[in-house]
Amino acid sequence: MSNPEPSTGPERTANADLAAELGDASQRPSIWELALPSILGNLSYTIVGMVQTKFVGELGPQALAAVGAGQRVMFAMLAILMAVSAGTTALVARAWGAGDYEEASRVTMASLVLAGSMAAVVAVLGFLFAGSMAGVFGLDEETLAMATRNIRWLSFFNIAFAGMLILSAALRASGDAWSPLWISAGINVLNLPLLYAFIFGRWGMPEMGVAGAAVAAGIAFSLGTLVLLTLWVRQKFRVRHVTGGWWRRQRLKQLVNIGYPAALEQGVFQLGFFIFLILIGNNYGTEAFAAYNIGVNILAICMTVGFGFSIAGSTLVGQHLGAKDFAGAVRSGWRAMFLAIASMGLIGFAVMVFAEALATYFIGDGELTIEYTVQFIYVLGAMMPLLAVEFAIGGALRGAGDTRFPLIATILGLLVMRCGLAAVAAYFGLPVIWVYAALIGDYVLKGAMLIWRFRQGRWKTIIPENPAY
Repeated sequence: MSNPEPSTGPERTANADLAAELGDASQRPSIWELALPSILGNLSYTIVGMVQTKFVGELGPQALAAVGAGQRVMFAMLAILMAVSAGTTALVARAWGAGDYEEASRVTMASLVLAGSMAAVVAVLGFLFAGSMAGVFGLDEETLAMATRNIRWLSFFNIAFAGMLILSAALRASGDAWSPLWISAGINVLNLPLLYAFIFGRWGMPEMGVAGAAVAAGIAFSLGTLVLLTLWVRQKFRVRHVTGGWWRRQRLKQLVNIGYPAALEQGVFQLGFFIFLILIGNNYGTEAFAAYNIGVNILAICMTVGFGFSIAGSTLVGQHLGAKDFAGAVRSGWRAMFLAIASMGLIGFAVMVFAEALATYFIGDGELTIEYTVQFIYVLGAMMPLLAVEFAIGGALRGAGDTRFPLIATILGLLVMRCGLAAVAAYFGLPVIWVYAALIGDYVLKGAMLIWRFRQGRWKTIIPENPAY
């Protein structure tokens, strides 16, 4: 990757020092070197999420449903931040693979400004329209009120979430997956006592119930982001802080061009989730709705492995393409997929074996909710190898900057296959397990499409060889 901007002054010196410090840029980290810390980091978030679900579950199925609805709304609204993250990963990894460390720093700075601005807009929208957004799930009045409060508090901390997301993506794209791990570990250690304090009103804190879960997460993330930003400004990371040269229209254009399909994909994904939850809530009741949200938390454990291999595949494919090593990019994608299938398949089998124990852990009573949760866990276990393909190959394509095709795959898999099959099952009054099983059809179609795209090879030239920054 060439960079027509001349490097002068302190930035050039810093870049030269960093190059000397890092040594041979052709020495790429292994898949496991990137995947393992990402898996551990996501696992720590997942454990906290499970504890949160346990705490909230003690407040009853309505509280669980409220948290689930609130999370779905916020994930949908934050889809645009995921788009910026996708662009950051692709461009930083490619710049790093080409040995252009200054460009990696400039992309990071541009991404932070862009994501922070978008997060502020999303925060305002979330606060103003929280009730209307939560109302689409057909929840009862009390559950709706709890979900509304949850969304408003989450919105308040959006900018902190954005800072953490972008800086972590940039560091991983440079091959540093350990620094985000240590920061996330600190966040989650802090989050646990905060959850207990704000949900139940302990240690002098107000008893906030469902809203307390959002406040606890927001405080922990804000402090973690503050630490991450401080270290970044003090030049403690591989990707260095820059104050000049980042504002270039072409650089921002590339971030947007790579990112907007990812934003649309996340939007479609969340829309599909909305439709899916509406079908469950309106046709099968609060118990089935709560069971689905419990199952999603269990699914998150399995997905930590998938996210790890997605990050590894995305980073290595981008770095190999930056170095014009196309064969290495292909090898990295396939290796990530096979390792993901093996790992997630084992985890899927394990959760099926302990399905009833897991369901009982989250719901102390409520026989029907436990029954529905067990059914959903069986479906999750069966779809794990399919989900592994989506994570690994989808990540590889996004690392290459090919974000449009995963969007198409998501539209067809999620909206057509998953929601279509679920609607048919609900229409004919089939048991709720048939609605849950629609997820398998989604990932069969999506996995097949992504494998075909990766074998085709067009992703190798998605980003121009010499973009004019």
